[in-house]
Amino acid sequence: MPTRRTFIKASLGLMILDTSKLYVLTLDGKMRASKMGKTLIHEHFLVDFIGADKIKTDRWSQEKVVKKVLPYLLQVKALGVKTIMDCTPDFLGRDIRLLKELSEKSGLYILTNTGYYGALGYKYLPPWTFTETAEQLAARWIDEAQNGIQGTGVKPGFMKIGVNGASLTDIEQKLVKAAALTHLETGLTICSHTGPSISAFEQLDLLKKMGVAPSAFVWVHAQNESKKQSYTQAAKMGAWVSLDGLGWGNWDNYAMWIDTLKSNDCLHRVLISHDAGWYDPEKPEGGEFKSYTPIFEKLIPSLEKKGFKSRDIEKLLVKNPAEAFGIRLRKL
Repeated sequence: MPTRRTFIKASLGLMILDTSKLYVLTLDGKMRASKMGKTLIHEHFLVDFIGADKIKTDRWSQEKVVKKVLPYLLQVKALGVKTIMDCTPDFLGRDIRLLKELSEKSGLYILTNTGYYGALGYKYLPPWTFTETAEQLAARWIDEAQNGIQGTGVKPGFMKIGVNGASLTDIEQKLVKAAALTHLETGLTICSHTGPSISAFEQLDLLKKMGVAPSAFVWVHAQNESKKQSYTQAAKMGAWVSLDGLGWGNWDNYAMWIDTLKSNDCLHRVLISHDAGWYDPEKPEGGEFKSYTPIFEKLIPSLEKKGFKSRDIEKLLVKNPAEAFGIRLRKL
């Protein structure tokens, strides 16, 4: 007989699921979430900062990008990674054919996304974002989820939106509402480039008003919030706290933050990744490329010094990604 506490947990999206019953959407279609294995939930292969009004796939050579990126993918595959989520959104360099080639040549499972990126002053939003309603924007994203992206047949495995980190503007609220509507139709998880907690909690409030449980929301770049107690607050609400800048240093601090979350019984709501990669077509040879290895070379040894066991690392890299991105409706 379910207890009142169990009912409350379920209503907030806090129940830990049997991930063997969930599936995810890779570039190749449906796959059991349990097959994801070690997963990097926030990485990039190519990002083009030219702006939504100028971006075209002919700005880069697919052959040159593959030549540069593939060795880094094979390197992390040798460390046991099976799945990588490419978080480059449309109008910032999302290139499905490039992703397909990288997946085929590396043997890694890759997930791509739908949604629009509203951070950085709206430079990467297509013009219709400003004139269409949340319902119209959602219809575009739902179409990609149901029918595939730009004629490729590839369906997104999650949503990627972005806000600017302060109190939500009207445009940002529209993006969040569109994401909520898309989730309620498709079951896709909402990853929102956010940073500071003020906009994270405003997004959670808005999602709840639209009937979406916090467990459908990933607070991306949470490491940029200075009030670290906010992590525990968001995790206890049921949201996913994504500490995903590990490609850029500060590893001991990440270990401390993760350890605190574990001490607060919140490790099951934590996601980690590097936000690494970044082939930039504006720069010679794509510029400096950040590797996907610091989690294994830097973070895990720091966590082990704090008493983390193999089961804790598995939770961070295997179990949590499978639960976070397993596709299903998460309603209040």
